[in-house]
Amino acid sequence: QVQLVESGGGLVQPGVSLRLSCVASGRVFSISVMSWYRQAPGKQRELVAVITSGGGTNYADSVKGRFTISRDNAKNTVYLQMNSLKPEDTGVYYCKLMSATTRYVTWGQGTQVTVSS
Repeated sequence: QVQLVESGGGLVQPGVSLRLSCVASGRVFSISVMSWYRQAPGKQRELVAVITSGGGTNYADSVKGRFTISRDNAKNTVYLQMNSLKPEDTGVYYCKLMSATTRYVTWGQGTQVTVSS
């Protein structure tokens, strides 16, 4: 069973940057689609960014040009570089893994990001 552990969240002021990390256990990471989701208080969880096993990426319109998702298969790690943070980026950020072969899905426990002056 794969486990995901996120880190890198925190309380920051608008305009600054944060980098989130998500480390996966197991050997399926390199063939998995990795995603970052976020959930703001009182709102549904939403997709922020996704990266395929081949490195293809896609982003929510709200973060295009500010966030960058990347992966390091040697370290079983996916990153979310978040620049020019806004108060509306506040929420719990979750990492999700989906195996490209078996469609097995698992989630991390989440990391809180708060953007406030």
